[in-house]
Amino acid sequence: MTFKNPVHRGGPSRGRFDQFAEYASNFTSSPLFFLFCLLLVGFFVASHLARLPVEVLFLAGESMTAVTLLLLALLKNAEVRAEHAVQRKLDAIAAALLEGHRDDPAQAYEDLRKAIRMEEET
Repeated sequence: MTFKNPVHRGGPSRGRFDQFAEYASNFTSSPLFFLFCLLLVGFFVASHLARLPVEVLFLAGESMTAVTLLLLALLKNAEVRAEHAVQRKLDAIAAALLEGHRDDPAQAYEDLRKAIRMEEET
């Protein structure tokens, strides 16, 4: 098991977990998943209103908790991958600007050079 950033784990191709996370992220943003969540919440509310046994109430509550934890993991994975993609694009823009101003030793040139890969220092 590795604790590396998801974008640094498998090289240029995405691993199985990243592919699964992408598919799951697409599914969780669909109307079908929203309907599933509505049904789950409806089951939770109905089980309380119907005064069902405590075991059923626990099942409803724990199901919602499990879905929440899975969504949290998917959200974090998507956030890290998107953040890395944006940072790579910004670095490419900064590098291109740096190449364009190589002859000019101005302060802007030095600031731009220092800004490349700044996120790795924080």
